[in-house]
Amino acid sequence: MTTAPPSHFELLHVDRHSQARLGRLTTSRGEIHTPAFMPVGTLATVKGLTNRQILETGSEIILANTYHLALRPGEDVIRQMGGLHSFMGWEQPILTDSGGFQIFSLARLVKIDDQGVQFRSHIDGSLLELSPRRAMSIQQTLGSDIAMVLDQCPPLPSSAGRIEESCRRTVQWAQVCRDQPRAANQSVYGIVQGGLDIGLRKLCAAQLVDLDFDGYAIGGLSVGESPTEMYEVVEQTAPCLPVDRPRYLMGVGRPQDLLANVARGIDMFDCVIPTRNGRNALAFTDQGTLRMRNEAHRCDDRPLDTTTVSACSGLSRAYIRHLFMAGEMLGPILLTSHNLTYYAQLMARAREAIAADSYVEFCRERNAGWGDSAAGDSPGDPTG
Repeated sequence: MTTAPPSHFELLHVDRHSQARLGRLTTSRGEIHTPAFMPVGTLATVKGLTNRQILETGSEIILANTYHLALRPGEDVIRQMGGLHSFMGWEQPILTDSGGFQIFSLARLVKIDDQGVQFRSHIDGSLLELSPRRAMSIQQTLGSDIAMVLDQCPPLPSSAGRIEESCRRTVQWAQVCRDQPRAANQSVYGIVQGGLDIGLRKLCAAQLVDLDFDGYAIGGLSVGESPTEMYEVVEQTAPCLPVDRPRYLMGVGRPQDLLANVARGIDMFDCVIPTRNGRNALAFTDQGTLRMRNEAHRCDDRPLDTTTVSACSGLSRAYIRHLFMAGEMLGPILLTSHNLTYYAQLMARAREAIAADSYVEFCRERNAGWGDSAAGDSPGDPTG
């Protein structure tokens, strides 16, 4: 087993009236201030944005995907290009998912046993084998700052037996992943599974904590359960994880869900919601979501949002609507950038509220402003 990588998480403050945590994760490529939202860049790109534009949104870390990059362009290409950071020209931290979610999302193309997973490529039907060792080997080649263990994410609802089996397999795979060689300065995070079974969640968390990972994720949510069920799982699971390690809730990204789970002790999030919805003419604001193809915006000279300084600042709602109605690529680019900026600024304001012990009040104000219109669409397409 390799020595511990030089990354460090500092818990700076906990809100007096909730479990919301203010922290700082230091990696060799930069700091991540938590709570933080990570834009999804599955195929080494946050769709529609240049690296400079991503940085201008305030994002400090992005997510890429092992399964998708292993198919295109292939790990040999990325190895020859000097690793993922060099390949895409991104100098800040990257987290790579292992491909575990694809076991769920591409289930009809998957065969699973204790040795790993066999995929039929969604591109050309070719066979890809992804074992715990293989997943970590690919991530070592990618050279991400944070690598996720290979896990099995069951759909919800699932039978008790299926969830128990996926939980057992996830822990078994996690131990194998932990002991594999890593890239220089690469951290490895374990992933807690267990469906909606609180007992299994706590057992899985305890077994993963015994393996002493650099950080811990809660996986297997936002896959069909209600928000209430999600919140209960997080509320019961987060306290089982080490106080001095980052806590990452995978694939959850509605604004109200981010704030609700920050209150339950979560530090990191990722989701395709802000980017995919931006490409489809939906903007997130403090007053809720705006569907920019609607006729109501046809002659509206107001700015998109008065509280978010983004790529859309100084542009009218009428102009943004025009871009979408005319099929101009600038429309999706602008709203993708705006939404990621909104998410980054929402997390920045959350950090300020935690530091001031006013996080509960902040959440109350934000939820009142959003009303029932902050949801956006469900994650759907996992490529962002």
